[in-house]
Amino acid sequence: MTDGPLPASLRVEVLGPLRLLVGGAPVDVPGGRRRAVLALLALAEGRIVTVDRLVDALWPSGVPASGRQALHNHVSRLRGHLGPAASRLQRHHDGYRLGLERDELDLAQARALLALAQASAERDPGGAFLLLREAHALWRGPLLADLTDVEPVAAAVEECEQLGREVTDALIATAVSAGRAEEVVGPAAASAAADPLREPAVLLYMRALAATGEAPRALRAGRAYRRRLVEETGLDPSPALDDLEKDIVGVGSAPVSAPPVTVLIGREPEVAALHRLLATERLVTLVGPGGVGKTRVAVEVARQSSTATVLALAPVTDPAAIAHALAAALHLNVDRGDVLTACVSVLGERTGLLVIDNCEHLLDGVRDTVDVILSCCPGTTLLATSREPLGLTPEHVRRLTPLGLPRPGRDPAQAPSVALFLERARRVRPGPHPTARELRTIADIVRRVDGMPLAIELAAGRLSTFSLDDLSGRLDRSLDLLGGGSTSAECRHRTLRATVEWSYRLLAQDERRLFRHLSVFTDGVDLDTAERVATDLDLTGDPGSALARLVDASMINAAFDGTTRYRMLETLRAFGLDRLAADGEDRAAAERMARWAVELTARFHAATQTRREADADAELRRELPNLRTAWRLIRDSGSLDDAVAMVVALYDAIAYRDLVEIRNWAEELADDPALDGHPHAGLVLGAAAEAVYHRGDYVRAERLARAGLKKGVEGVEGAEGAEGAEGVEGAEGRTPWQCLMVLSVAELARGAHDAVVRHSLAAAELAGPHRESLGIAALATAYAGDPDAARALNDRGRAHAVSPSMRAWGSYVAGEIENLAGHGELAERHYVEAVDLARSGGATFLVGVATVGLLSVRAAQGRIREALEGYRDVVGYFARTGNWTHLWTTLRNLAELLRRLGDDEPAALIDAAADQAPDAPAAAGSAPATARRPVPGRTAVLDAARQAIERNLGPERRNTR
Repeated sequence: MTDGPLPASLRVEVLGPLRLLVGGAPVDVPGGRRRAVLALLALAEGRIVTVDRLVDALWPSGVPASGRQALHNHVSRLRGHLGPAASRLQRHHDGYRLGLERDELDLAQARALLALAQASAERDPGGAFLLLREAHALWRGPLLADLTDVEPVAAAVEECEQLGREVTDALIATAVSAGRAEEVVGPAAASAAADPLREPAVLLYMRALAATGEAPRALRAGRAYRRRLVEETGLDPSPALDDLEKDIVGVGSAPVSAPPVTVLIGREPEVAALHRLLATERLVTLVGPGGVGKTRVAVEVARQSSTATVLALAPVTDPAAIAHALAAALHLNVDRGDVLTACVSVLGERTGLLVIDNCEHLLDGVRDTVDVILSCCPGTTLLATSREPLGLTPEHVRRLTPLGLPRPGRDPAQAPSVALFLERARRVRPGPHPTARELRTIADIVRRVDGMPLAIELAAGRLSTFSLDDLSGRLDRSLDLLGGGSTSAECRHRTLRATVEWSYRLLAQDERRLFRHLSVFTDGVDLDTAERVATDLDLTGDPGSALARLVDASMINAAFDGTTRYRMLETLRAFGLDRLAADGEDRAAAERMARWAVELTARFHAATQTRREADADAELRRELPNLRTAWRLIRDSGSLDDAVAMVVALYDAIAYRDLVEIRNWAEELADDPALDGHPHAGLVLGAAAEAVYHRGDYVRAERLARAGLKKGVEGVEGAEGAEGAEGVEGAEGRTPWQCLMVLSVAELARGAHDAVVRHSLAAAELAGPHRESLGIAALATAYAGDPDAARALNDRGRAHAVSPSMRAWGSYVAGEIENLAGHGELAERHYVEAVDLARSGGATFLVGVATVGLLSVRAAQGRIREALEGYRDVVGYFARTGNWTHLWTTLRNLAELLRRLGDDEPAALIDAAADQAPDAPAAAGSAPATARRPVPGRTAVLDAARQAIERNLGPERRNTR
């Protein structure tokens, strides 16, 4: 196309929107006429374009007097856009020429690739297919759409479109010859749809479908073309259509023996299990949500069977047509008489498997048909696929679950879900094996689509458009993002939304409403909650029946792990949320969930004061994902009363459980300016102060607690949302005892024992003796050197304690008192009892602090290995929860043990760091401020402590040391 070497990299693309690249970087060319000049020069493919031709093209109605000068100006500016490649645009005689190599113009490149492929197609169809696939990819969209009003450009566009049709036709024909038809079904369908009366495109589409085992669809496409041609032109198709239809009928007579279109991944155990079931059962129904792969598994079972017929019901919409579809599957022509009777006559004379695929939308008709076959055809075994069971007595139901997800610590590529993604991704974007980081991204993607095969295949198909990171970043829109892929798929499987919509429309109105309103629950619901939601919706039928129908229809999964739990796959839940918004019900659903959260947390608070604390703790932890969702809904809606009710009721979760997230809620609410003036602001500030104390920020904890005391409770009578705080200690008085508690423990950490006793006794007057207040006063008294008075205070509290955590608190305090008094064995018994009680009630914080005391006793008794192993666990626990207040105490105790073992360096480092830490409790003998020396950061201190533990746990250490 050019003479001699060219000075700079240049590329012009016309097979789509006009694009100019200089040095590999895109360059914007503004202005319609300037773009038209560039297009005309490029389309000339190195030939000179005269000035007359250019000005006539730009001003077809008449060239203005300034036309030639305007053209020269456009050419001059084009040279500016070309930059280092400006010399490519040359003036010749009375025209211009743009110098381009063949691979610098996509049109010339496509033409060359087509010629190479045509020359090699017979001897190397696989290589020719690759060349044509590369050529086909050069078309990027509508050709020069903004320039088609320029007549020479419009003519060139028609030529490019014709070339595109030639490339597409050659691609499809070569793919079929090379055994890669599954890769071109989409382009073949698009080509036929673009020009429905172009017979070569229709024939190639039919050939592609037949080659992928879709003979019925191929024949339907032929019949549709024949009918359209007659209706629109009055012409008959060529004999080529008749010949092809005859060939396809021959191929379609045994569809299940054809090789599968794609590799079946991760379903080998299911296929084997179905073969075993079918050896003993007459009717097996494979059920599961749309997109889980039921059809693919059933077809594989049929393919491996010696005699099998597949009846596909997805395209059948009329129950009366089931018998006719069965006759077609059996290749029967029934001219007279009952069609089902004729089918039964054929089936009754042989043995074999009949697969009935996609029964859910024709359940009544399928039941009747299957019932007749079971009665009249003893040699026929039936395998049905459906999103819900058929409901027949001899039916054996087997649920197909999503593909296995990657397991922690295992190679992600070994998980079936990841393996499927990799196999499908290879088809759209061949390349090297993914890196470890890419595998982690893929593992995250398959988890977020629940391991659903359809979603995984659609996601992998999107790699033709997005990078892996782009795909992952947009997956929150998966219902719509994962769609528009292969047009060879059934309509109901072309997008996730279409797949779910198919099942949704089969539900009754009440069932749809219940499904929508349950979708707000992030982690599912128990039976009581589901029935309460159903009752609140005022459904016409029995709530339990509606719920059972959703389970049967695979819209909800039922799990029976100790308690019954009803969950939605995330794709189904996303659909439900969309439908809620579309039907204008999202606000009502959010308000209902807020009420549920307020009631649950109030129930938690009440139960934690009783022996039922363990059940309340289990429910709280089980429902935390749903509470998280409710919290955000409440905060986003601005419902202050509900937020206050939740935080106040969760005080014991903040104080005694490792649920850091709930502590963050308390701090978030305390910082909300809207809280000022709320009747329960003092209670919220007390809860937030407790949360901050656990982070070791004594200054802010004390400030919040004093603010809460000052705020108090401004009265419950008549206050909006007061019901949320009913039954919470402090709500009925003016002084929130929680604030006094925080002041007590903050003062205890500083060693201000008299203040601790004063605050604790005041809190006991407000909250009652069953709480921990008397125990805190007892600790301060013991630390001040009066064990007898400490025992008396603690015994008063223990006598009234009811819940496991408060009883554990009393035992822990008793252990501390006896430990200080030098009664090691008695202290150990109290500590062990405290750990057991706290663990039984879910009070993980108390498990930690009691374990620290227990380890100090065992270390003093010379049980070094037990102590070191225990310190390893407790240090990890407090580090995970961010509780540095108690972590410093633990580390100081560990330093004391290390010093006894002769490991002085880490012990000195720990003590120095604790002495200088603002959130470390006061300790006897700590260095004064003037003795401070530089110490490493907290991470380094933790590393040093952990290394010292492991070093001293080595085999050379003896337990008796």
